[in-house]
Amino acid sequence: MFVIGLTGGIGTGKTQVSEILSELGATIINADLVGHEAYLPNTQTFNDVVDAFGSDIVSESGEIDRRKLGPIVFADPKAMDRLNAIMHPRIFDMIKERIGVMAGEGIDRIVVEAAILIEAGWTPLADEIWVTTSPEDAVIARLRERNNMDEETARSRIASQMSQEERASHADAVIVNDQGLDELRKHVEDTWRQRAPSQT
Repeated sequence: MFVIGLTGGIGTGKTQVSEILSELGATIINADLVGHEAYLPNTQTFNDVVDAFGSDIVSESGEIDRRKLGPIVFADPKAMDRLNAIMHPRIFDMIKERIGVMAGEGIDRIVVEAAILIEAGWTPLADEIWVTTSPEDAVIARLRERNNMDEETARSRIASQMSQEERASHADAVIVNDQGLDELRKHVEDTWRQRAPSQT
């Protein structure tokens, strides 16, 4: 079994790379979706988050309302640290369990797509770390078009993350997204052929 940890800053093309890897035969585990599952009611994680931040974050439907939780943790680094201390180990365990189930089913090439793979300490889940990078001006243009952000907000969001250079320093492979989708696809396919062991 071969597990790729795929990460990259906002707007660098992570999801596009993940989709290409899926087309090449990899099975994708999206850490964001796993995180959503971790928040579900009647779980220990749900109880821990509500205990930490109060019942006001629970919606009328009985679920954690991220629109209420978000402003609390984004305004207070200590609150964010408290949330991460609850969520990161739980998501790690859920992904690890999912990888184990897939291995038992004979799935041999897996991609864990996670924006915070390095920051959250999830790199032990993967055999290799692949990082997407893109020129900052291109990232800003994507965020303005895709997320409807103004330039100041886009720059602030980028600045709040680990730098592309630091992230790339952890990488076994760097996927540079700077020449359009066709070139990106070629780069991913070449990297896949070179680095993903062929399975029999």
